[in-house]
Amino acid sequence: MSAEQRLTDLGIELPDVVPPVASYVPAVRTGQYVYTSGQLPMADGALLATGKVGEGEGLVDPARAADLARTCALNALAAVRSLTGSLDSVARVVKVVGFVASDPSFTAQPAVINGASNVLGEIFGDPHARSAVGVAVLPLDAPVEVEIVVELA
Repeated sequence: MSAEQRLTDLGIELPDVVPPVASYVPAVRTGQYVYTSGQLPMADGALLATGKVGEGEGLVDPARAADLARTCALNALAAVRSLTGSLDSVARVVKVVGFVASDPSFTAQPAVINGASNVLGEIFGDPHARSAVGVAVLPLDAPVEVEIVVELA
């Protein structure tokens, strides 16, 4: 089954490509690979949440952060599709890098980035290499940021 068909079957509609907030492009193709810029959890031109991820009052709940990571991954796929015309040209997701703006006591960054990895797995099937990194702050005070590398068929 094609990636585009899996999107339909999963009821996922990719968003429009998020416009850059600085001096970069959403994705670059080189040879058989597409590298995306870091994607924030944006929808309809707005950041869906701000703040640090962790347990407690005033922090972004880890389950919510995982959902935001999913949004980031879908934004990354939109950037890929903008260069390739179709996700059916993607042979596999090679690498996912996820950044989590973390409260100093929070250490479950991998569980947050599972939000991105799980949706990519549902669409493409194959596992990918991955990093999940805790950071002090992200652009626009976003809780998560995700970038991907895909190989084209």
